[in-house]
Amino acid sequence: MDIRIGVTQIAREISLEQADEERDATKAKIEAALSGATDVLWLVDKKGRTVGVASAKIAYVEFGSVDGDRRMGFGG
Repeated sequence: MDIRIGVTQIAREISLEQADEERDATKAKIEAALSGATDVLWLVDKKGRTVGVASAKIAYVEFGSVDGDRRMGFGG
């Protein structure tokens, strides 16, 4: 699963990849951060890197499939 997080006052978004099985747990963490229950959203990607984002700075969160939407190549 591909996750993209938009942060206020920053032009680039944060992108990370997690296992599809972690979707529900990750969604619960994001909902807790956006509701103000936690001050920092902490996520761990597939490579073991930990990413922290201040909850007050989160502009948007986008979940997507790693395989589904990306297309490469030329033609119609």
